[in-house]
Amino acid sequence: MPEPAVPPTPPTPAVPLAALLAREDLALRQIAGPSDPSLVIHAAHTSEMADPYPYLLGGELLLTAGVHIPEAAGSGTYFDDYVSRIVAAGGAALGFGVAPVHDTVPRALVAACDTYDLPLVEVPPQTKFSAVARAVWQLLAQARTAELRRVTEAQQSLAAAAARPDPVPSVLRQLAARLGGWTALYGPEGTEIASAGREPEAPVRGALTELAEVVRPSGPGTPTSATHATAGTHLAAYALGTGFALGVATPAREPGDHTIASVAAVLLTLLTGEQQSGSGAARTSALVRLLLGGTPEEVAPLLGKVDQWFVVHACAIEQRDIANPGARGTARPAPTHPHPPDLLAATALGAALGSPLIDSAGDIVQVLVPADRTPQPQPGWTLGVSDAVPPQQLSAGAARAARTLARARATREPLLRHGTRPALADLVPRREAEAHARTLLAPLAEHPALTETLRTWLSLHGSWDRTAVALAVHRNTVRQRIARCAALLGAELDDPDVRMELWFALRQE
Repeated sequence: MPEPAVPPTPPTPAVPLAALLAREDLALRQIAGPSDPSLVIHAAHTSEMADPYPYLLGGELLLTAGVHIPEAAGSGTYFDDYVSRIVAAGGAALGFGVAPVHDTVPRALVAACDTYDLPLVEVPPQTKFSAVARAVWQLLAQARTAELRRVTEAQQSLAAAAARPDPVPSVLRQLAARLGGWTALYGPEGTEIASAGREPEAPVRGALTELAEVVRPSGPGTPTSATHATAGTHLAAYALGTGFALGVATPAREPGDHTIASVAAVLLTLLTGEQQSGSGAARTSALVRLLLGGTPEEVAPLLGKVDQWFVVHACAIEQRDIANPGARGTARPAPTHPHPPDLLAATALGAALGSPLIDSAGDIVQVLVPADRTPQPQPGWTLGVSDAVPPQQLSAGAARAARTLARARATREPLLRHGTRPALADLVPRREAEAHARTLLAPLAEHPALTETLRTWLSLHGSWDRTAVALAVHRNTVRQRIARCAALLGAELDDPDVRMELWFALRQE
């Protein structure tokens, strides 16, 4: 009859055989077989059966006193058969107890262990098998505790990485560091869109890309994870449930690595996933209708039963803004533009705000948020939020969000909202207010940069430095533009009445 397949060793931390041999209280001594430091054992088992194969799971230190050995065993093939069966069962090592049956370890057994590369350990008379088994259990418990601590620390660091301003790259970097390998995120089209860690050779990288395709949804029965080994590298891929896939390449595979990678996969799923069921199809339908001539108010119902929206404009916080806020009344060099956020960072921001409706344009991320979800400050971002507007006024809301963001950046506020309280404009008929604004601001009509500078400067109470920050220009440029505005308008801009009238006019645009 065919032999049953040897079951795999348990997915728990193993104990180096060298650690057991180092226990002085046991006085164990290896007398045959390879002395490789990487040799490990998963358990200790005692058996006096002539054929222990049926009782071994693999990875054990098998302990025997040689009760089963016949008197004429040394002249035949008994020891070769015995040792070969232990090796076939996956036994990790053999421990032979000296006394009470044998005074020494049989030479034929030593030779057989050398032949089949099975470590042979001599157990002295004063050492009980139960003491050896207890020592193995203690070492296993220590290894298991250390592995649980490693997994817990990794989970905490991954959670902290997910809360960073760049959550997806941070999670990938932390996972690569914890597993000592390379991690990659593959998009819905199968392309590699982010990676971290020590980059492997091209063949390994290609194999991992192919493995990621195995877990990509393709119908019923698609696995959620897959593993492979190539060129001495262990590969693993995890489906994120959003069309994305996570790939991991490591030199070795520790018992807790799968748990750590699974935690990272869950976090990445949340960071890259859709926030509303069916939102992808709804957005596609809305886009098609807009391209075919639909109006915002006709398209908005496709995105959900939302009557009003917040328009959010966001930009990543500049490190120099954090580290060097400057002093009041002192000159500062012109600020640099923030780095454009990548698609993953923009997606993560939308997820944090509770909306998949995002658009990354240059260094600004625009997000449409349903009015029942009030935007909150987000780490690493500066936000300007419009008042709640119906679909037909989204364009006006976007303009107000942009101006609010400029003010938030200048005042270094993490989030500012456009005011919604009754204004002076409510007392004047709309058409008359717009006509008055066109007449008053006519000298600036052909100078949009001057108009925007005047609006920002007035909104920031005449602060040269904050206006320079908001517009990303030098403070001297602001002074020159404001002086030019005063000349074209023929107005004294230090007069509060003049400022009030100009601000009223600018708000009609």
